[in-house]
Amino acid sequence: MNKKLIKLIFAYFASCFAFVSITSADEKKLTFGGKDGWSDILVKEGITTGAGRFGFEAIQLSSQIQKSDEDTDLLLLFEDGEISRFEGKGNYVVVENNLLPAKDAARGKGSALSRGEKKGLVLQKNKSPLSGSYEPGNSFSIEFWISPSLAENGETIYSWHTSVNYPGQSNFQLVNAVFKNNRVEWTFYDIFPGVKDKKVVLQGCSPVIPQKWSRHTVSFDGDTGCLEYLVDGKTEDIKYITSTGHESGTVLTPFIGKNSTVEICPSFTGKIDSICLKNSAYSKDFGGIFSTGNEPFRSSGGRFATAPFPVSQTATFDRLEGIVNVPAQTEVKFYVRAGDNCYGWTDTVPEWKEIALGEKIEGVRGQFFQIASELLPDGNCTKTPEITELTIKYTEAETPLPPFFVKAVPGDGEVTVSWRFSIDDSAGGYYVFYGSKPGEYLGRAAVEGASPVNAGNVTSITLTGLENGTIYYFAVSAYSKLDRRINGELSDEVFARPSKRLAKN
Repeated sequence: MNKKLIKLIFAYFASCFAFVSITSADEKKLTFGGKDGWSDILVKEGITTGAGRFGFEAIQLSSQIQKSDEDTDLLLLFEDGEISRFEGKGNYVVVENNLLPAKDAARGKGSALSRGEKKGLVLQKNKSPLSGSYEPGNSFSIEFWISPSLAENGETIYSWHTSVNYPGQSNFQLVNAVFKNNRVEWTFYDIFPGVKDKKVVLQGCSPVIPQKWSRHTVSFDGDTGCLEYLVDGKTEDIKYITSTGHESGTVLTPFIGKNSTVEICPSFTGKIDSICLKNSAYSKDFGGIFSTGNEPFRSSGGRFATAPFPVSQTATFDRLEGIVNVPAQTEVKFYVRAGDNCYGWTDTVPEWKEIALGEKIEGVRGQFFQIASELLPDGNCTKTPEITELTIKYTEAETPLPPFFVKAVPGDGEVTVSWRFSIDDSAGGYYVFYGSKPGEYLGRAAVEGASPVNAGNVTSITLTGLENGTIYYFAVSAYSKLDRRINGELSDEVFARPSKRLAKN
């Protein structure tokens, strides 16, 4: 037998003898994440999903990904292993692509893997810095992230070559980035007319560590003639492409010949991510949201909020439980709010209440709940917390039992309905339902109001203004002392017919 039936049986016998107190409420739960995933998230700022506990999907901080701007000539991202974003002003065409999907990423959710067996990615475009028909005087910069397998001598990460025609001769031109002694070396050959021996070399001084992501940027400032190579935003080598080789000389502007192709990873084994060519020199804002450091995550972290979810009746929030992973120095904050109508809610109203996992909560009650969380990285912005599952525990107050021994006594244009108190001490008052048909309590004639009439916490009420000679049907329910909208079942139906002859003398 279920609990409600047991209560009814107990209530019947108890009503025959004395008043007995009965209260009962079952704790309920609602789960987000886990095996059902995170499809019910309403607000997402700086978060994504990845692998969590038990093979389930987990919420975590999203990596900073590069964004294009008005100076971006080409931006290649590999969010799903494939080329997920191909942006820029130019009309680049993929001539050949032998890169493979990789889950590890410097930014975002995926990168590309080059095995060094074939040409990696070959692109062609009509006009681009260092890819053909370049107009002298413009600045440019090239950037990519790499995680090499070995960084062996001779491995080529970036390569562009073509020819340029001068009066009476044709010269070879080259730009490439090659590993040499575990460092990246950039070579510009016959790119800057007037440079002695036609060749400019920029050499890295920091060794590239295999299996570790690093950001490589080469930049030319057309105003100052500064040609600079940076690793993770720090200068490794610098040359001034001027008539004197110093800042004070006349800038020797680059000149590019025939259209050609750009080869990404033509002989490189490892992963590459976030390839960007720009028509501007490097700056702190290079790459949109990138900082000059190497942090995978934003220091401000990220947040999410569930959609407000309804419960069947006014409920009390008890606690929040979850499966989370919080690495050292990272943090996860949780918030809850509640109300009776979520349609007027804003970002700040009703007010959020910060809570801790497993903590008993007081004073959070309503017909709608909403959960939010803030995820914060460690001080170096290299670690992210993870939330695999959240479980909301809440209590819905049981509806109180109806009163017993209801009776209706007619009078002249009125009926007095009386009953015994409900044996359920969760009852806070009573509704009296009335109407002119059995089981249909749609009455509106009583002076005391339309059906149902809130009688308060009493055991009788007289409904006046009724029509003599008309039969009326009545039933009484108890409502909760927590909230009168929590209304219980109806009592047995009773009836009465007012009559003028029943007028009081």
